[in-house]
Amino acid sequence: MGWMADETGLDKTAANYVALTPLSHLRRAAHVFAERPAVVYGAHRVTYAEYYARCSRLASALAAMDVKPGDVVATLIPNLPAQAEAHFGVPACGAVLNTINMRLDVGTVTYILEHGGAKVVLVDTQFITLAEDAIARIDGAAPIIIEVADAAHGWPATGRHTEYEDVLEGGDPDFDWIMPEDEWESIALNYTSGTTGRPKGVVTHHRGSYLMTMGTVISWRMQLHPVYLAIVPLFHCNGWNHTWMMPLLGGTVVCCREIAAKPIYDAIADEGVTHFGGAPIVLNMIVNADEADRRAFDHVVEVFTAGAPPAPATLGKIEGLGFNVTQVYGLTETYGHVTECIWRDDEWDGLEHGERAAIKARQGVAFPMMDDITVMDADMTQIPMDATAQGEIMIRGNSVMKGYLKNPDATAEAFAGGYFHSGDIAVQHPDGYIQIADRAKDIIISGGENISSVEVEGVLMGHPDVNLAAVVAQPDAKWGEVPCAFVELKPGSAATEADLIAFSRETLAGFKSPKRVVFQELPKTSTGKIQKFELRKVAEGL
Repeated sequence: MGWMADETGLDKTAANYVALTPLSHLRRAAHVFAERPAVVYGAHRVTYAEYYARCSRLASALAAMDVKPGDVVATLIPNLPAQAEAHFGVPACGAVLNTINMRLDVGTVTYILEHGGAKVVLVDTQFITLAEDAIARIDGAAPIIIEVADAAHGWPATGRHTEYEDVLEGGDPDFDWIMPEDEWESIALNYTSGTTGRPKGVVTHHRGSYLMTMGTVISWRMQLHPVYLAIVPLFHCNGWNHTWMMPLLGGTVVCCREIAAKPIYDAIADEGVTHFGGAPIVLNMIVNADEADRRAFDHVVEVFTAGAPPAPATLGKIEGLGFNVTQVYGLTETYGHVTECIWRDDEWDGLEHGERAAIKARQGVAFPMMDDITVMDADMTQIPMDATAQGEIMIRGNSVMKGYLKNPDATAEAFAGGYFHSGDIAVQHPDGYIQIADRAKDIIISGGENISSVEVEGVLMGHPDVNLAAVVAQPDAKWGEVPCAFVELKPGSAATEADLIAFSRETLAGFKSPKRVVFQELPKTSTGKIQKFELRKVAEGL
């Protein structure tokens, strides 16, 4: 289909076909934006020419350490310049980047290093002991540690390993990057959270990453020279591919080691941050910041938020502080965000505040680089778009993983029927906008009725004393399961269990209201997601 009757001489050549890769963005930026600021972290401030040279030195040094195309290079680094440089330097020598969550336990880190077969691991000094302990457990060839010190922020080098800056010093700034011959070649290996069983290794390719960067520019309505605050961990879906994207626009990446209200406000005020992404907990942190931690700024900050749907109450409050929030949705298997709640100015600008916030909590429609994202029932039939019928979010497009490393059965199951099965339960509005009802495992079934934990959480988050809320199923002899709420109160608040139950019943049907409220700090992942599997364990013992 689409071929002309005579295609003689109309072939792919070096002149008319180049494999898509986000590496091309930095190669271009080194010339087009040579003197523009590329990466900022305290006193560390490099231009695009310097950024490219540092990434080239890293690629050269890794090649000299016998890292060959297709080998894996891992990292255990916060959102620091070395982590950004690894995103270009590692694939520039033909290797595959495996960014590892620093908050994982030693056994899981050992498993990831073994399963992925890392030959080298770049490690921030704060996590050197974790890396050493994990490597000591490896049965077979162990990766070489390169230590990334951060003395200015309290983490001087231990002296036990070769230091990152010394490695760069020995590299060649004119190293000829190894660009992919086929855009299907692997660029990254990311492991799922592994809350049940061993984490799965998600393999992504150059084409999907490139298209993520292009689609995000459109969806985030970006212009030249944005200033991006790296809050989304670069070990999480490669920071939603934003570090690969910034050279496309000659933008500046502002690194952030500590995710807290004060450094976020400081970065916006001092560095002119225009964009950042973050989980709803980050929005909550900003909304509830102490007055002493807040800074004034005179521009609108564009925010992508993803994870558990943020409470409408939080979305309603943050707009007044100078932030414009767009809800996005995705998974590790989709390189990060693949749907967006595109705002319809002419239809929604005039709505009442609560209605606007409720719409902004939707996950929305497919990003430009995706083919189709919709909601289907168990038979893979499109559900009615009536905002009531529920099904599973199904995803198809260029930014879907190649598959799970060394796990063909799980890959086949995930891709059954020609779509990626997300495992997320959602409704679809008449305009096609998707809205998550719950993760399949988080639905509470009480007396045969399905209860969305997200819905209950959204109501509780509307209480003025509630900082965070999470709802899980608690076993019940009569109903099978009932909702159990875990709540963090704001400092100085004194709401009681009875207060919150009564508040929820003002909005929710009786069977949906929590039957128990537990006040405690909520367990969270390093990306800010609440660990409901931990709360379920607590609820089972109540």
